Formats: sequence, structure tokens, C-alpha cells
Amino acid sequence: MKSTNGEASSMGYEFSRVSIKDAKSKPPMIYSDGFFGGRDVMKVVLLVATVTLSCLLFYKSANNPLNMMLFPSNTDCYSSKVINETFLETVPRKEPVSNLERVLMNAAMEDNTVIITALNQAWTEPNSTFDVFREGFKAGIGTERLLKHVIAICLDNKAYDQCLKVHPHCYLINATDSDQLSGPNKFMTPGYLKLIWRRMDLLRQVIGLGYNFIFTDADIMWLRNPFPRLYPDGDFQMACDRFFGDPNDSDNWVNGGFTYVKSNHRSIEFYKFWYKSRLDYPKLHDQDVFNKIKHKALVSEIGIQMRFFDTVYFGGFCQTSRDINLVCTMHANCCIGLEKKLHDLNLVLDDWRKYFYKPEIRFTGSTFRKRIP
Repeated sequence: MKSTNGEASSMGYEFSRVSIKDAKSKPPMIYSDGFFGGRDVMKVVLLVATVTLSCLLFYKSANNPLNMMLFPSNTDCYSSKVINETFLETVPRKEPVSNLERVLMNAAMEDNTVIITALNQAWTEPNSTFDVFREGFKAGIGTERLLKHVIAICLDNKAYDQCLKVHPHCYLINATDSDQLSGPNKFMTPGYLKLIWRRMDLLRQVIGLGYNFIFTDADIMWLRNPFPRLYPDGDFQMACDRFFGDPNDSDNWVNGGFTYVKSNHRSIEFYKFWYKSRLDYPKLHDQDVFNKIKHKALVSEIGIQMRFFDTVYFGGFCQTSRDINLVCTMHANCCIGLEKKLHDLNLVLDDWRKYFYKPEIRFTGSTFRKRIP
């Protein structure tokens, strides 16, 4: 800073006890400790040591193998691997107490609702059912964001390994007989029945932990967000192979492939009774057992509120939706064999994409019936 007469200003700036105005006339005075006093040197040394130590501790904690033990990203039963897609990011909540609860917490919506599907090795092979299932979510209206809430329940180790490659929420049921459950398991074979009841047991646990769920078979195409079509007063809501017009009528021909269940004391007691009833009907699957018990006195005593979905919104190959402008899901029911299901589901996806990307083409429900035998 200059004064008006060209000499250094005498505002009293000093550094290491050297006045600026004296800089020209006097050399700096050197003390025995250098430019700084002994106390100043100790302060600087302590500051540098503190910063260095803090950085070292931070680095060590970030690379400490103990962190892998305290905060594991996966176990042999569960993985929350995040795929490189922004819509599949997961946000962990409170600390879980089991592997099942961990996956439920990571996948749950704000109201503790999850979407669950079940897979075995045959359904997780590349270009098989699970790939088509996920493509449906990506192509649907308002459905892509729901993928982050989907939990894939894997019934064998190979399905689990393949699931981890493509999806963030994969849960392996501890099964000593997983080899039996890994194949196509045609309808009503012993392997099929074992798979069905293993799935039912897990759903019973889910509501017992306080989570609502939509269970969806992996051979269902999600074309629109179905949540606005759920009944607000129903504890237990199920799709139909044939719908006769009344959502309260339990004599609709039900299909357990798409089910919404609220977690409450009524649904918990009903699922306990349903699962236990498999012992009374050992050769029947869950849907047929449901039909056997739905009119029993105990179900009335439990007081569970049942609703059944109109096939206009929740269609299938048994009774296709009459209006593609309303349909939410399309189920490959009344279609036996994995290869046939894949063929027909790909036809549905192809028709949907034409509808979605070319709105000037007005499809009707008959389009599905014409293309899918």
C-alpha cells in the first residue's frame, strides 16, 4: 500500500515482528529460533501433526477390512447390489435383524409395500422370463420406477447368481432341495407344488414382518401402474382367470398369480390358515386350496376383506382385457410351457410398444386375442 508521498504506508502492518515501514532501513532480526519464536514453531508442528494423523485415520478407516464385516453389502442369502441405472438406486433404512428383513427394508416403498416375484434357474436364464418381465416394466406407463421395489425370490442357487447380475434385490430361500426347484417344473408336478408352497410360506413371513405386498408371477407383463386400481378397503385382493362382474364375489375364478395383501392381523391369520391347509390337500396347489377354504367358517371369523380384480384392468390369456387403453397387467395364464409363454409374452410386448410409440394406431383388446392363441 502506497502513501501520498510515495513511501510505504505506516499503518502498522507487521509480520514476524518486522514493521513494513522499517523494512528498508533495518534487516530482520534473527532470533535463536529463526523468524518464529519457539512457541510458534511448536504450534505449527502440532497443527501439521494433527492434520496428518486425521488424514491417516480417515484413509485407514476407509480401507479397513473390518468395515466389510460390520457393513456387508451382501451375504449368501441376499444382495443389495445397485445396478448402474439411476431408477434402481436403493436407500437403506433402519438396521435389519435378518436377511429377509434387510431386503424388504431396502426395496420397500414409503408405506412398507414391496413387489415380489419368484424365480428358478429356468426363468432367470438370459432372454428368458425374468428378462421379459423386466422389459415390461421399462416399456410400461408409470411402471419403470416401480422396478426398484421388486424383490426377486430365488428358489435355487443358480437363479440367485443370475439374478444378481441384472437386479438389485435378490433373495435366496435356503433350500436344501434347490436342484429339484431349478428346472421348468411343469404345472402340477411335484417340483411345481413344492415351489408354490415354498413361495407361500415366504409371503406369510413377509406380512408377519409388517410389509404389504403385491405378488406377481414373472410371466405377467406390467403395462401400467396397477396401484390406482387397487381397492382401498380390501385386505386381500386377487386377480381372476374369469371375472363375473362383482369384485366382492369369491366365486370368481381366481388366479393367485397377481395378489395384493395388506399386512394386518386379519391377513396374517388368514395366511397361517391357508398355509396350514396344504396338509389337508397335499395334491393341490395354493389356488385350489384357496377355493377349498374360502367359504369355511374360520375365514368368516377371521373377518378378512376380500376383493377380486376385473380382467379389464388385470387381464390374461384366459380372459384378455377388452380395452388396451385401460389394461394394467397381462398374464400368460392358460398357456402351458415355458417356451410358449415366452413367445406369447413377446407378442404382447411387441403390440404394446407399437401402441405406446405410435399412438395414432388404435389397438383394441381383440389385437391380443388375434395375435395370441
